[in-house]
Amino acid sequence: MGRQTVNKSQLAKHCSVGVALLLLVGCAREANQPLDLLEADSVARTRLLTSEQYTNSISQIFGEDIGNSLLTPMPPMQRVGGLLSSGAAFAGVTSDQISQIQQSAASVAEKVVDEFHRDYLIPCRPQRSTASDPSCAEQFLKDTGRLVYRRPLTDIQLAELVAIADYATQQTGDFYEGLALSLEAMLISPAFIFVVDRAEPHPDKPGIQRLDSYSLASRLSFFLWNGPPDDALLLAAQTHALQSPQGLAKAVDRLLASSRIEAGMRAFFDDMLGFDNFNSLAKDPAVYPMITATTLENAREQTLRTIVDHLLVQQADYRDLFTTRKTFMSPSLAVAYGTPSAKGWVAHEFPEDSPRIGLLTHLSFLAANSHSVRSSPTLRGQALREEFLCQVVPSPPPNVDFSSLEEDEHALTARDRLAAHNSNPSCAGCHLITDPIGLALENFDGAGLFREAENGVELDISGELDGVTYQSIEGLAVALRNHPKLSACLVGRLYAYSTGGPLSLKDDQATLAWLEDRFVANQYRLPATLKALTLSSAFSTVRSASSDEDTDSLNRGDWRMDDAPARISEEQLSLSTLQRFGSLESQL
Repeated sequence: MGRQTVNKSQLAKHCSVGVALLLLVGCAREANQPLDLLEADSVARTRLLTSEQYTNSISQIFGEDIGNSLLTPMPPMQRVGGLLSSGAAFAGVTSDQISQIQQSAASVAEKVVDEFHRDYLIPCRPQRSTASDPSCAEQFLKDTGRLVYRRPLTDIQLAELVAIADYATQQTGDFYEGLALSLEAMLISPAFIFVVDRAEPHPDKPGIQRLDSYSLASRLSFFLWNGPPDDALLLAAQTHALQSPQGLAKAVDRLLASSRIEAGMRAFFDDMLGFDNFNSLAKDPAVYPMITATTLENAREQTLRTIVDHLLVQQADYRDLFTTRKTFMSPSLAVAYGTPSAKGWVAHEFPEDSPRIGLLTHLSFLAANSHSVRSSPTLRGQALREEFLCQVVPSPPPNVDFSSLEEDEHALTARDRLAAHNSNPSCAGCHLITDPIGLALENFDGAGLFREAENGVELDISGELDGVTYQSIEGLAVALRNHPKLSACLVGRLYAYSTGGPLSLKDDQATLAWLEDRFVANQYRLPATLKALTLSSAFSTVRSASSDEDTDSLNRGDWRMDDAPARISEEQLSLSTLQRFGSLESQL
C-alpha cells in the first residue's frame, strides 16, 4: 500500500485503541510483568473525569483555544450521596462513549500538531517532516505525557508511544501525523480519562496506606482547582515535598492563593446545589413569558457569583449566605426581579424591606425546584433539606395518586392543595418534613417571581423548621442559618467531594466531627476550612475497603486496595476496569 492511499482514520483508530488496551490490560506484556497503569496492589480508587475537568485538563495542557473548541465527550454521571462527583467513582464508559472520547482526542491531537500550534506546543523539530524522528517524538511525548497522565511515563509506556508515532509516520509519510496518533492514544487512555488514586505504605504508620505523591497532587488540584496538577505541583510530587507537612502546607497555600480556587469552588457548589438540572430546565413561556433560557442561565450564575464573593473574596461566615441581601444582577435578571438594570453584571443589594433574603430567595433555587407552570412547596422543601441539611427525603410510594392535587376545585392555594397529601397516611410522613418549609416560599411563583397572593387569596407563609417557628420568609432564612445541621452538611459534602467518593457512616464520623470543629473554630469561613481539610491526615490516607460497606452504593465499581489479607488479583482488576472503560476490543 502506497503512503498516499493509507486510510489515516482507520490507522488512527487501530493505533489509538490498541495502545489504550495495551496500557489497560498489558496484553503485549509477559504474563508475570506488572501493569504500569493499574498495579493491583497500589490502586485505591479510580474515578472518571467530569466533563468540566476534561475540558479544564485539555485547556491547561494545550491552551484554552483548543479546550474551549471541544464538545465534551464525557458521559453523564449519577448523583451518589448528594454529589455527582461521588458518582464518578462508579461511572463507566460504554463503547459508544469511547468513540466520542476518541473523536475528541483526535480533534485535540490534530490541533496540537497543526502549523499554528506546533511552533509553541512541540519543543523540537524533526530532521525531516516526512520521516520519523524518535528523538523528537520522545521529547514531546515524555513532556506532554507527564501532564496528560499527571505523573511521569514509565520507560515502557514511553517506548510504546514512540513506537506508535514511528509506525504511523512510516505509513503516512508525515512526522506530525504520526505524533498526533500517539497523542491521541494518550488522550483515550484510562490513565487520562480516569483519576487513578495509587496508595503506598505509610512510612510512619504501620498498616496504614497513604496516597503516593502524584495521586496526592491530583487530589489537591481536582478538589481546589477542578483541574489537573500544574507543573509546579507535579514537581513538588516528584521531589516528594508533598509528603512532608511543610511541603504540603506550602503547596496548599499556593493553590488557595491562586485565582483558580474560584473555579474549584464554583464546581463544588454547582455540584452540591444540583445545578446540572439547569441544563434541561425550562419554563412554560405562556405562563412565564419573561423567563427565558438566558434568564435561567443567569440565575445559576448569580448564585455562584454570590457564593464565590461571599466565601472567597469577603471570607465571610458561610451561614450568612442564607440571610445576606448582597448579590449580583444582570440585565436579564433585573427584569425578573423587578429592579433597575445596568450593563453587564453588577453588585446589587436588596433593601431591608425586600422579601429577597439569602440563597433560598434566588431565582436559581426557586425556579429549579418548581414545575414548568407552577410552584412546588414539596420540591422546595425537599431541596432545602437535601442540599443544605443533607437529610434524605424518601421517594413517594409507587401507587401514590397525584390527581387529588389537581381535582380539588376549591383549593385556591398550594397550602389547600397539599392538605390532601397531609391527610393521606402513605404521604403525610414525608410531606410533613417538606411542605411546611416549602410553603414559606409561596410568595414566589414557579419562576421565582414575587407575588402577594395566589388566585386572589393572600398567602399564609408561616411554618416550622425542626422546632423553630416563623411567620415570614426572613424567619425561615434565619431558622436555616442557625440550623445545627447546616455546617455539618457542608463539611460532609466537602470531605466527600475532596476525596472522590461517598462518605462511610462508620469510619468517617470522627473525621467529620473534627473537621466541623475546625469549621466552627474558623468562624465558619471556607478558606481556613479548606486548608484544614487538605492538610489533614484523612485527606491523604486511604480508607480500607471494609470502611465503605455501609455507604449507599456499597462500592459499586469503586476499586480500592489496602493492607487487607485478601487482595484483588491483577487479572480481576484489569478486567473490572476494562468493563468500566467499555468494549474496546470491538473497535479494533
